[in-house]
Amino acid sequence: PGPEKYAIANSDEGDPGSFVDRVLLESDPHALLEGLALCAFAIGARHGIVYVRSEYPRAAERVEGALAEARAAGLIGASVAGSDFALDVRVVRGEGSYVCGEETALIAALEGRRGEVRVRPPYPTSHGLFGRPTVVNNAETLVSAAWIVRNGPDAFRALGTAASRGTKAICLNAGFARPGIVEAEFGVSLRELIEGAAGGARGGEPLAAEALGGPMGSVLLPDEWDVPLCYE
Repeated sequence: PGPEKYAIANSDEGDPGSFVDRVLLESDPHALLEGLALCAFAIGARHGIVYVRSEYPRAAERVEGALAEARAAGLIGASVAGSDFALDVRVVRGEGSYVCGEETALIAALEGRRGEVRVRPPYPTSHGLFGRPTVVNNAETLVSAAWIVRNGPDAFRALGTAASRGTKAICLNAGFARPGIVEAEFGVSLRELIEGAAGGARGGEPLAAEALGGPMGSVLLPDEWDVPLCYE
């Protein structure tokens, strides 16, 4: 509870080789705004913020353009879709700090302070931006939320595994035959992803190993590729 609340879209992905947020924001910024509006409506927030990584100028421009369109269509503003729910949204561009991908550092940056992680508790949900209750979600989460509301939770639960429902966007780098982003259902094996969606190695050479999870992740040899991609 609180008189003022905030909903924040965290699009400050800084891990090398990760570009899910960038593609989502550049190709379908309205999906992000819809998910952010749904989040704000669910928690009773009247203020929304899209925090975009500084290295993504085009993504920020696309979101700002979509925001102007949403305001003109009455989907953001004093009366969302003709209802008594009001939501003001603004886009904030980061200043190059890798640390601001963490939610408390992101909040500190939005307050004009140095982007440093703070000890929790208290958590942002009770003491967030300017000390107010705040929900911070990643861009992919908010886009998924809009899909779930539109198609129903059962449709989402039907995907994935018992403990990991739905899908995950996965980045494939230039070492693969088909680099880019693939949306994979949880439970698919790493081998299926590498040999199927990614098409194996670029140039047809056999892969000696696969780096999973970026610089803080793991290096897996081919005999370890049958592990399913899921939280459990």
